[in-house]
Amino acid sequence: MTTLFLTVGLPGAGKTTRARQLAEEHSALRLTPDEWMLPLFGDPQPDGKRDVLEGRLLWVGLETLRLGTNVVLDFGCWSRDERYAIRWLVMSVGASCQLVYLPLDHETQRARIARRRSTTPEQTFAMSERDLVRWRTLFEEPDAAELAGHAVGDPPPGWPGWPEWAAERWPSLA
Repeated sequence: MTTLFLTVGLPGAGKTTRARQLAEEHSALRLTPDEWMLPLFGDPQPDGKRDVLEGRLLWVGLETLRLGTNVVLDFGCWSRDERYAIRWLVMSVGASCQLVYLPLDHETQRARIARRRSTTPEQTFAMSERDLVRWRTLFEEPDAAELAGHAVGDPPPGWPGWPEWAAERWPSLA
């Protein structure tokens, strides 16, 4: 059975480094939106474009799983709903989904981001202390059931299913 490895964590957690390792270890296609934003749009964070790009990368990932190749999705996936939707989509194509959560304390995050900005500024975007604090409040840490692969909750109220929710979240998925 093919597997989608989904990296989960805040900026600076080491998701891309771990995604590269997983891709090599599992002969997987690695899909990292941060590496596409600047070449495609000329801006590392253009308004509204990331969701479109993530939708296309997710679509490519699902097609790749159908073809029998493992995938590493290096998205971060801060919300439980995003993770549930991706897990549901992956299961719908007959593959498994493994969350790879990289926890990170605030001081380590700040130091890693500062180091990245000083050593490879072309590979990152500006993040203020205020951004880091706000993002922590938005991040929903995966629980034990989710990490064990047992959790796919119901879609949010008002949504008939995960495919519909996912198509709204990532408009280019379909």
